[in-house]
Amino acid sequence: MQHDKVKVKLSGVSETLLFCLFGRAKLSEEYSSLFYDAKAVELVEKIDYDPLASNMPFAGILFNTPCKGNLSLFSLWSLRAKQFDDKIRAYIAEHPRASVISLAAGLDTTFYRVDNGLIHWYDLDLPDVINVRRQLLPEPDRVTYIAKSLFDPSWCKEVTTEDGVFIIAGGVLPFFEKPQVKQFFSTLADNFPGGEIIFDAPSKLDNNVMALIEQFPQEQRRAVQTALMDTIKGWWEKAPQEQKDTLIAALKTQTKPKGKEWSDFKTWWNQLSDKEKEGAWNDFIASFDKNFEQVSWGRWTLKDANEIAKWDSRITVIDEFPLYRNISRHPSLRADIRQFMDYSDKTGGSNIIHLRV
Repeated sequence: MQHDKVKVKLSGVSETLLFCLFGRAKLSEEYSSLFYDAKAVELVEKIDYDPLASNMPFAGILFNTPCKGNLSLFSLWSLRAKQFDDKIRAYIAEHPRASVISLAAGLDTTFYRVDNGLIHWYDLDLPDVINVRRQLLPEPDRVTYIAKSLFDPSWCKEVTTEDGVFIIAGGVLPFFEKPQVKQFFSTLADNFPGGEIIFDAPSKLDNNVMALIEQFPQEQRRAVQTALMDTIKGWWEKAPQEQKDTLIAALKTQTKPKGKEWSDFKTWWNQLSDKEKEGAWNDFIASFDKNFEQVSWGRWTLKDANEIAKWDSRITVIDEFPLYRNISRHPSLRADIRQFMDYSDKTGGSNIIHLRV
């Protein structure tokens, strides 16, 4: 029941940990054959949180697109967890008592999926996030929580290194500037020689959703637009007024909604020609991209992992591959989902990098 749930209040970048958690849970419920995270499904049932009412600009739209039982973009991005799991399992098969560190852990649940009964696990994040984590996920045996920034090198001294170190950093490094990231890798090489790290990073900042949608047949484009409109409706009824004002202000159409209610928006939309609707969608997507960048995703991009090896001669590249490499494009996945995965891999939307430091 709703009153039994735990209310979680986070803001800015920290709030994205909830998107990742809900994304993994949704992916698990819709496509368990691709990926299943039982702990994420369990956690979502405990949390009182509505992304449609988020103060992060347009977060509810991005989180719930496409809607009505279909996967959101955050669910698809959550497939990096599958790639990370495979790499961790391979490492601990050779180092069964290794220390595994999850940086910017948020409500990461990887430990519960890969634990071999011997590893020691460390979840590191800022104090306010660790407080939320302790409330929802008290520390199990062989798990240690560290309430520090990943750029505070003192955390390295809290980790045992007797049988190897494996580090995961999902969805975190691109939030920071290149000099910070460069120093971070040198810190790892200083403290964990021979250790390994896996992380994700965009090869370029490419948020051009319209470029993806335009590859679809016309009928499919209309279906995507219908799903987006349903999502906007749900968001409109709960979002702060200033976000709705921002969306309206971004429109370059000759006419705009005459009022602030959803009925005003819908009436305006239905009066547009097909050509005007296409233009309005371009305006919407540009506004989503611009405002969501306020959380600073994509400050650092990485075209080639060998660039990091050039920063510090102690670092070597083990592997680098597109996020959806070897992930099944099973026919049960909708066509637009399969096309999104193919488009992301083709354009370098996000890559997985595996290094030894």
